[in-house]
Amino acid sequence: MFPIVKVPDQARDYLEPVGTKEKFWFLGQTLLFKEGRPNTGDDWSEKAASELCELLGLPHAKYDLAIWKGRKGVVSTTFLPPDARLELGNELLAKVVAKYPRTKRFGVAQHTVGRVMAVLRNRRIMVPIGWTAFANVETAADVFVGYLMFDAWIANQDRHHENWGLVVAPEATHLAPSYDHASSLGSGETDSDREDRLSPSDTRRSVDRYVERAVSAFYLSSSRKKPLSPLRAFFAAGYLRPQARDAWLERLRQVSSSDVNSIFEQIPPERISPVAKRFAQSMLQINQERLLTLQGAWT
Repeated sequence: MFPIVKVPDQARDYLEPVGTKEKFWFLGQTLLFKEGRPNTGDDWSEKAASELCELLGLPHAKYDLAIWKGRKGVVSTTFLPPDARLELGNELLAKVVAKYPRTKRFGVAQHTVGRVMAVLRNRRIMVPIGWTAFANVETAADVFVGYLMFDAWIANQDRHHENWGLVVAPEATHLAPSYDHASSLGSGETDSDREDRLSPSDTRRSVDRYVERAVSAFYLSSSRKKPLSPLRAFFAAGYLRPQARDAWLERLRQVSSSDVNSIFEQIPPERISPVAKRFAQSMLQINQERLLTLQGAWT
C-alpha cells in the first residue's frame, strides 16, 4: 500500500494563496499539504495521477497521501529550486494578450491552445528541471503536448491558466512539471452515480458518455463560447506538434492495464472505495482506447 504521511498538527508555516483549496507549506516551505474537497476523492486521484505520470515518463509534481488533524489530503515536495519562482500561465498570457482576464480561472475564452503553445515555443524556455528529453520531444512545447495527452487520458478538467507555468530561475527558465490533477478520474462523483454508470440501464448514463462530456479549460479561439474537451485540446496541440503527439501516444500505447491496476491496488481501502476504483480504471481504459484509435486518423 502507498504510505500515508502524518503531518504534525503544528506543521503549518505558510498558507498557499493560489487555488481554492486549503493548503499550506511546512518544513521551511519545502513540503505542501493540500486538503481534498469534502466528499470527493481528491486525495486518491492526485496520488493515482502522480503514479500514472510515472508510467508515461511525464514530468510531474510528486504527491503522497497524507493526513493532518484528521483531514485527508496529499503532500508534495516543492519543485522550485532556491531563488526560483513560479510564473503562472495567466501572468504569461497577460503579457501578450490585451486585457487578459487573469483573475478568472474558468470561462476564459482567451485561454486558447494556440496562444499557450506560442508562448511555450520560445526557445529560451527549457524542458522541466531534471527531466530528460527523448526522441521528438525535445522542447517545452513538445512536453506540454504530453500534459494535454495526459489530461485527455485521466479526464482532467482543471488545467486552467494557474495550473501550468514556468519555473523562472536566475540562470534559466524551464517549463514547470505537470501539477494539480485532483479534478480527474471521476473523483467528484458519488459511488451511487459511479455504480449507475458502470451498469447503466440507459446508454446515455454509461462511462463512455461520461468521459465524452469532460470539459477542459482551453478554447480553440477566443471567439468560441464553449471550451474544448480534453481530447480536442490535445488534438489541437498535437496538430501544431505532430511528432511530439505521436511520441507521447507511443508511450501511452506501452502502458498496460496491469500497470494501471497495480497503482489502484496500492491505494489504501480507507481512501478509495471498490466502485471508485473500478470507475477510474474504466475511464482510463476507455480514454486510452479513444486516444490510440484516433491516432490513425491524425497521421
